[in-house]
Order: sequence, then C-alpha cells, then structure tokens
Amino acid sequence: MQLARRASIAAFAMIIGMPGGLISAASANDLVVKYDQAQLLRLPKPVSEVIIGNPSIADVTVQGGNVLVVTGKSFGVTNIIALDSEHNIIQDQRIVVQQDEQRIINLIKGGAKQSYACTPNCAVTMTIGDEAAYFDSVQKTAKAKISFSADGGESSNGPQSGGGGQ
Repeated sequence: MQLARRASIAAFAMIIGMPGGLISAASANDLVVKYDQAQLLRLPKPVSEVIIGNPSIADVTVQGGNVLVVTGKSFGVTNIIALDSEHNIIQDQRIVVQQDEQRIINLIKGGAKQSYACTPNCAVTMTIGDEAAYFDSVQKTAKAKISFSADGGESSNGPQSGGGGQ
C-alpha cells in the first residue's frame, strides 16, 4: 500500500513539475522550440506543402525550399508534416514548445504572475499565464514602441510609458 502511494505521489510530482502541466517530456527525436523563439528544421529535400497539427502552438515558414523556420507560439506539443510536390511525406516531426527557463523569471504576487526576461538585466516581457492587467500594460507599451519606430520617431504622442521598464 505504501509503495503504491509513493508511486502515485512521484507520478503526480512529475506531472505538475512539467511546463504546461500534462505535457509529456521531450524525447530525443523531438524538435524542442522555446516559447517566442525560432528553430531551424532542415529537410532532406525541398518541401511543397507544410501541415501544422496545432497552429496555436507553433508556426512554420519555408526558407530556401528545404529549410523550415519553426516558431514557438504557445506551450505544448504538436507536429509538422512536410510534403514534397507529389504529396509524399518528407518528414513528420513532433514539436515541443517549452519556456526558456534560463532567461525568464516569473514573479508571483499573491495569485498574480508577472514575467521578466533577464539577459542579464531584467526587463518586462509577456508570457502566457501572466496577470491580465500586467499583460495588457506590457502589450500596450510594446505596441506604442513599434508605432513610434514605424513613424521614424516622430509620433505626436511621444514615447509611451506604462507596463514598467527595466
């Protein structure tokens, strides 16, 4: 009885310790992509069509015919199927999107989570699961920065604040 209880506790600890909860651990054949980052996937021959199992987890663009750029959009597991011009499968690749544990710090205040990218200095960033008000504030600041850059620095409102800084 005690052995079964220990096994149950160990299994539960493994499940809750994984990013995303019930996501299975990556195997040696998986392409591991960090959230909000890109990885290259080189194929043995040119691709004609790409199918993404769950486009909310990963996005793919074709570069130069036989190179795919895979971008992690959300935590989870999906797959990418690459077909040649005759619709033959070139590759069926499992993709595991994980958080970059070495560079992202999560600050939890009560039940609210805020994320910071620390490389080496910390700056605000948006990560799935952040408190809604914090996420919205960082997103508003990021959009203002992009708009300011697109205007060549001549925005009538000037630089926007909000969402924190460094």
